[in-house]
Amino acid sequence: MTAAVPDVRQVAAATGDDLDAARALFEGAYDAAGFLPERTARPFGYRFRSVGNATLTLDAKRFDGRMAGEVDATSHYFVTWVSDGGGVVDIGRDEVVLAPGRPVVFPSARPFRFDLADVRQNVVQFDRTTLEHVAAELHGTEPAPIVFDHAAAPVRSALRFWDAELRGTAPTVLGSAPLSPLAMAEAARRTAFAMLRTFPHVTLATRAPVPPQATGRVEQAIEYMHANVERPLSTTDVAEYVGLSVRGLQQGFQRQVGETPNGMLRGMRLDRVRSVLRSRALGEVTVAGVAREWGFAHAGRFSAAYAKRFGESPSETLRRPR
Repeated sequence: MTAAVPDVRQVAAATGDDLDAARALFEGAYDAAGFLPERTARPFGYRFRSVGNATLTLDAKRFDGRMAGEVDATSHYFVTWVSDGGGVVDIGRDEVVLAPGRPVVFPSARPFRFDLADVRQNVVQFDRTTLEHVAAELHGTEPAPIVFDHAAAPVRSALRFWDAELRGTAPTVLGSAPLSPLAMAEAARRTAFAMLRTFPHVTLATRAPVPPQATGRVEQAIEYMHANVERPLSTTDVAEYVGLSVRGLQQGFQRQVGETPNGMLRGMRLDRVRSVLRSRALGEVTVAGVAREWGFAHAGRFSAAYAKRFGESPSETLRRPR
């Protein structure tokens, strides 16, 4: 006799037309605060269904009314889109219009305010640990927090890839057949890769990597450079931060780590370029565009420095199959 396949999914569902019940439901589902549902011209009603497990859930909801409030999405990573209705996400900050045809990631590092009305909305929700481990595999780094640029619209080719992966995942996760732990894990992994390939993001270092021989103010300077690598830092800025003269900082770097502060900063930015090129597909970005974004204006010198550091050209990194 064949043993029954265990189903790892959990299903939560609710429907109704009571404002207070809607408030309690959606505040609980998305860590919302100050949720204020209101009636609109449509007869008020809501429907909610969530299917998945601790790693990945697919949510669908209908909300005929207005809902506004604040969401603390820092416990998970989210992608959402609407097929009807819409509104604004991240009010007063980096505002994004949520409208049919545009999937949006929730801000992942802080709470945000929203205001939506009369929506048919879908949400893909990832456990943070799951997505961060997949990102580490994709980028060749250690697992670390991810910050998505929710205001940046993905390119069309990336969105087509996302849509195709979801069309493969949804029947598996939402289907009537029991879902084994292995099948659920594979569905979560494939969808996680699709999210990371589609939506612009950076992976934060859990702690700035500092050469073991660096101590004192040189160590502080390196950590400061890591934390501000995207800013137009100068050696003077770094020296002032750690309380040294420029000459004193340069001497400390040469003595402890064997290179100049500017040389180390260029290396950090080359590492960021490589991380972007390894996470994006050919056609989504260009080498020249990513290089300019990280401050490398001279193509020839950039390519030479990149090849010296990584043993391959930047175009080879971008062309490598994901």
